[in-house]
Amino acid sequence: MANYRGQPMRDSLNEREYEILERLSNGLSDQQIADELVLSLNTVKWYNRQIYSKLGVSNRTQAIAHARALRLLDTEADPDPPQLNYHPATQEHRRPEQRVYFTRSFDGTRIAFSIAGEGPPLVKTANFISHLEYDWESPVWRHWLDELTHEHTLIRYDERGSGLSDWEVEDLSFEAWVRDLEAVVDAVGLRQFPLFAMSQGGTVAIAYTVRHPEKVSHLILYGAYARGWLNRDLTDEQRQEEKLLVDLMRVGWGKQNPAFRQVFATQLMPDATTDELHALEEQMRVSATPENASRLESEMHRTDVRQLAPQVNVPTLVIHTREDAGVPFEEGRLLASLIPNARFVALESKNHLLTEHEPAWQKFVSALRSFLNSDG
Repeated sequence: MANYRGQPMRDSLNEREYEILERLSNGLSDQQIADELVLSLNTVKWYNRQIYSKLGVSNRTQAIAHARALRLLDTEADPDPPQLNYHPATQEHRRPEQRVYFTRSFDGTRIAFSIAGEGPPLVKTANFISHLEYDWESPVWRHWLDELTHEHTLIRYDERGSGLSDWEVEDLSFEAWVRDLEAVVDAVGLRQFPLFAMSQGGTVAIAYTVRHPEKVSHLILYGAYARGWLNRDLTDEQRQEEKLLVDLMRVGWGKQNPAFRQVFATQLMPDATTDELHALEEQMRVSATPENASRLESEMHRTDVRQLAPQVNVPTLVIHTREDAGVPFEEGRLLASLIPNARFVALESKNHLLTEHEPAWQKFVSALRSFLNSDG
């Protein structure tokens, strides 16, 4: 881990760019390259732009000529080039390398962020109780990270007060969360990117998108909401329940006995396996102190972006499970109705965090990939 001090992309061509450059020189179209390398057409076009930029050219003809001049390609043209046999689908799955860095937010708080995967950038807002390193080992999060690094360079970060970011933090406000996202995007030097957010990260993503519409090409909101718990139409009993849960978090979060944390784990994943629940409970314990967890939860309950959501003017996809016990389905519907022209996808699941083997996961993957490869 290190402080981030420059662009994550190397000036030289990487392995994937060489593969595409070689196929360009052999006369393959973008679609043929996409089919052969099992990539989307948009991803191949993005790689083309990266290649042109690194070579200092503006089109494929110039790229091929310049690459041959630099001896990046064979200078002797083969009249009958050999068949290329790259089959990534049959290769053993390998976890992408993750590089962890730190940047300082507006108040000096150190925010830990990571970069993993290859392809166009995809930014994920922080969600409640994450841990950049532990996430990759967890059966709860591993499949999410695998999917978000599919054809993309994933940039994500730990929320202030948790994970690898600073824990001794005075300001855990919603405004600080938005400014932390701004700090990470600025540190990486991104010009435009899709923004993915889960749960309470959705409110942060909406505020960021309204402030920086030129930065966000697509907005994806999963299991998100516009109004926190205390801004919903609650009964007296529900308000008492909210206070009880925050108190329970403050008292029992850090105990070795997982009984307290199981209350929250089963709410997020009622259909999870025992291993998945244990992994989620352990992540809660290692990711934040009881005090920080309860402070973060309390702030989440007070957020409200109902006035901001109608100002979102980028293509938006809202996805929600019908029986979500963590964030009610009606909150997802409300969020989608507030954002102009938002596309809404309902999934059949009880889980707030989808498991890898439930049918809803494949529907989520299909909707996400289709949306990312569209113009909105």
